[in-house]
Order: sequence, then C-alpha cells, then structure tokens
Amino acid sequence: QVQLVESGGGLVQPGGSLRLSCAASGIPFNIYDMAWYRQAPGSQRELVARITSRGNTDYADSVKGRFTISRDNAKNTIYLQMNSLKPEDTAVYYCYADLRNIRYYWGQGTQVTVSS
Repeated sequence: QVQLVESGGGLVQPGGSLRLSCAASGIPFNIYDMAWYRQAPGSQRELVARITSRGNTDYADSVKGRFTISRDNAKNTIYLQMNSLKPEDTAVYYCYADLRNIRYYWGQGTQVTVSS
C-alpha cells in the first residue's frame, strides 16, 4: 500500500518559516520524482516545487528564493523549507510522487495558514 504522509503545516505569521515533510512508503522512493503542490480556496492546484530522482529542482516563480525542496532517500522523505511566508502562501500543501507519468500518487495534504 502506497502512502504519502505530510506533516509540518500550521499557522504562522507573515515573514515566518515552516518546514513541511512528506514520508513515503510502499514505493521505490529513490526512483520517483517528487513534488509539492498547493491549492488555495477557490483556486486550482498548482505546482510549488519539484525534485527529480537525481536531485534536480524546479520552483514556481512565486516561491523562488523563499522555498527550498530537498529529499533524503535514506528516510524516504522530502521536505519543503518555506521562509519569508506571505498570506498568499496560505493553502493546502500536497505531496506528489511521480514515476515518469506511469504511476503517480498524492498525499492527503497539510494546511498552511499565513496570518497575523
């Protein structure tokens, strides 16, 4: 059974930081490309950041310079370090695992709220 379990969400003030984690099980993690998506109320789900199985990274323009995606293959986990958070970063953040679009899986999501 494949599971992607996110953690680390919560309420933070503007300018603050959070680190999200996504622990994967049931897949050969090291060969999967991984990503973080987010979905705000009334909006479509959008790509935030992704990291390939080789460790190459890509970011949405809106988070470049503020967010960092990383992976630890020994722990089957990816992370999203989010700094200088803004109210517009408020969303449910989802972990995504992709094997060359042949197989893909979603986590259940974790809420991030940026508000004073």
